[in-house]
Amino acid sequence: MKPFVVNRHGRLVFPSNFFPELDFTVFGNLEQFEAVIKRDFESKAPTGTGILERAESNGYTSRYELLRDMALSLLWVDRYAITMYVKRPTRWRDVPRSREDVFLPVLRPWPDSGRKVAAAEAAYRRLPATWDAGEEDAIFSALFDVFSHRSHRAAELPALLPTVKQALRDPASQTYALDGYDPDYRVYGRQEILDCADEVPELEAMKRWQMVLHNQHPWDRSKSRLAPVSELRDDDFVVLYYPRNSDVVDFIGRVRSGQEPRRPASLSPQARQPVKKYPPLEVRKRFPVMPRIEALATVSGEHSCTNQDLIRNSAFNWSPMSADEILEKTGIEARRYTERGLDEIALEAAQAALAKAGRKPEEIGAVIFASCTSERLIPSVACWLSGQLGMGQTHSSCDIIAACAGMPYGLSEAVRLLQEVERPVLLVCAEKFSDKIGSVRTSRMIFGDGAAAMVVGPAPAGAEPDIEVLQTYASGPVSEVNSILWPNPEFDNDITVWGPEVKNLVNR
Repeated sequence: MKPFVVNRHGRLVFPSNFFPELDFTVFGNLEQFEAVIKRDFESKAPTGTGILERAESNGYTSRYELLRDMALSLLWVDRYAITMYVKRPTRWRDVPRSREDVFLPVLRPWPDSGRKVAAAEAAYRRLPATWDAGEEDAIFSALFDVFSHRSHRAAELPALLPTVKQALRDPASQTYALDGYDPDYRVYGRQEILDCADEVPELEAMKRWQMVLHNQHPWDRSKSRLAPVSELRDDDFVVLYYPRNSDVVDFIGRVRSGQEPRRPASLSPQARQPVKKYPPLEVRKRFPVMPRIEALATVSGEHSCTNQDLIRNSAFNWSPMSADEILEKTGIEARRYTERGLDEIALEAAQAALAKAGRKPEEIGAVIFASCTSERLIPSVACWLSGQLGMGQTHSSCDIIAACAGMPYGLSEAVRLLQEVERPVLLVCAEKFSDKIGSVRTSRMIFGDGAAAMVVGPAPAGAEPDIEVLQTYASGPVSEVNSILWPNPEFDNDITVWGPEVKNLVNR
């Protein structure tokens, strides 16, 4: 789960957009991990050469464009440190020489670094402010301090760094050296990053990026240099890399050993049509007890997540998009999020529906709960709701996992159960997507949190049904069945949507 938080300004913040914590248990080999790094860091980031060429050709039209490119490029440079390692400056005399879990990066100088740095600074100085000159100057100053002191070529940096022992095999190997290190050097705390604010959503996101980048280099950068390991002095500091957690340690072990975890085979059989088409069910002809919708109640999340909130939380793997462009693309101005649990909003919706129907819990014959985002397995949410509502016995209390189809499936099942119990059936549908989206922008633009409940009771004798036809639909080609996935290991277990396949499914 990757929940949002509400900072001290009352604004929504998505921590996973700024603190990428990858699930290394899902990576079977180095290629899978590198594919995620390429997608999330490299594909959106310009190289230093790209920034140079665009700056010297006057290709930047605003300061914001340049700031964004600088930040994305620096985040790519630190792509492995941010996701895999923790940096620890250590006096050379105190560096362990034989440990297998301590790494010393071997680096090569950044080509044309002086020209690239000068071009970026010159371009910024001649460009007009995009929104707020003072705020943009502050962001540039912080980013430029990191950018101008970048010393190594990042394109050749491997994900699996050499150990100290391996680095020492070649005395000419160069690594990051510091002439001094202050352990109390100013860094930004996690809450400070979350509480960052700016009236301009784009600048608020940029501020968080630069704070994260600053924390990746918590020392006086003017005292840093590349130095051959053979020339390091006892009092010099080097930057050691330690695995971020035990999952990273296990991943490195898997890669070194060449062992991959066993995964079930992914089959893609051709979809076959049913032997006979399923006809729509006409309720009047099929059932003796006619259904009546006695009440409908809804519960929305207590927080409005506006398009501006999405821009304030822009992740480094998002393409540039404004709040107005999100509205134009989706038709959505805001979606609702809740800090409460899925079962809590489901219970509130159920209580409201019973109250509207004028029904007591003991009158209900069955409870159906539909959701694809429930974290409660035993007891089922329907059974839990029955207990919370004080129902001593029901004919059936069960959950349906059917995503978008949950409500029509639930309604169909409610009509069928009505025939057996001849008492009202409570149908509750709820979803909480806000903590399952992570940094997948397309999903973040669409999904929210909410619950609804309805009471489906027996209509009076001779009365017309409120539901006249039942026809549900499922399955199809594998690509369409898997067009919306959660959890998706390839996207760090976040929910993902393949739009073209969803469109194919809908059209079919």
